[in-house]
Amino acid sequence: MKLRILTLGIAVSMLSACGGAKQEDSKVLNVYNYSDYIADDTIPNFEKATGIKVTYDVFDSDEMVETKLLAGGSGYDVVVPTLNFFGRQIQAGVFLPLDKSSIPNLANLDPEMMKRIAQQDPGNKYGVPYMIGTTGIGYNVEMLKARFGGSTEIANSWDLIFKPENIARMKDCGITILDTPADMIPIALHYLGEDPHSHDPAVIQKAADLLKSIRPYVQNFHSSQYVGSLANGGTCLVVGWSGDIIQARDRAAEAANGVTVAYSIPKEGAPQWFDMLAIPKDAKHPEAAYAFINYLLDPKVAAANTNFIHYANPVGAATSLVDEAIRNDPTIYPPAEVAAKMFTYSINPPDVDKLYTRLWTEIKTGR
Repeated sequence: MKLRILTLGIAVSMLSACGGAKQEDSKVLNVYNYSDYIADDTIPNFEKATGIKVTYDVFDSDEMVETKLLAGGSGYDVVVPTLNFFGRQIQAGVFLPLDKSSIPNLANLDPEMMKRIAQQDPGNKYGVPYMIGTTGIGYNVEMLKARFGGSTEIANSWDLIFKPENIARMKDCGITILDTPADMIPIALHYLGEDPHSHDPAVIQKAADLLKSIRPYVQNFHSSQYVGSLANGGTCLVVGWSGDIIQARDRAAEAANGVTVAYSIPKEGAPQWFDMLAIPKDAKHPEAAYAFINYLLDPKVAAANTNFIHYANPVGAATSLVDEAIRNDPTIYPPAEVAAKMFTYSINPPDVDKLYTRLWTEIKTGR
């Protein structure tokens, strides 16, 4: 569910898989993933181990993936949609049912987690989880303290975002909110005590009204730029994805630029999401796709990816291989009492999607 700044240093081709030259070689794999969402050496190591040449394209939103998948002929062999979009895409019949015998590392996945995912992918027939994250609050520690009496306690609550008297204090130093109604509307509903999965237009309107009430204080709606801006002090408050904000925190620390970034999972509860690995039904290189998915589920590979992108992975045996500071970070691997308050996103029918889109336009334009 995350977006990334494109900083991949890996030696992979960035040719468009759907618009480039026709590729017939079975030793080819076309991947469509979020940018900066894999360790630098994962693709080169996979290519070396298998002899498969990877074309690795990146996208900025689930909507982009869905548009390509629903149009057909995407040209990709592996795609990485977020679970709620994935569930709807399953219903549209765009994926190849998995040959699980071709993915022996499925045995490394937590059965309880797979049961949760099966609510949207019955029988885990079409997808494999890649990474797990949350949506919460990122903030500049010094700037927040300067505006709230030397304390950061307010950042542990959605009150910081949704009470105008609170968010107004941060307006002067820059506020960014994710540019995706699929995140923001359920979060607002949950904060209001409503069902974040509601399809009732009257209930959804309550979330829109809440978001409109804070619109005057939001400088920017974006789903990737906040990483760099938070790290360099250009933004002081965001609603964003956990790994992105934690990367901003680490970039600021490495730069020693005087900026301290922190991430909070609000006490009222927050979304937890799964990014899934799936094979389009018209994939030209399914055998290569299976090899890649199986490779990503290897504990050493999964741990290396987590160490780089700072998102939790679903491979149980990988946890002990993850850097201690990451696996002990409660914002990456939330403790049970925090996880108990989390919620997942639902599959929205087309009429609700249209409502979300219309209301989001109104929110962003201040209408």
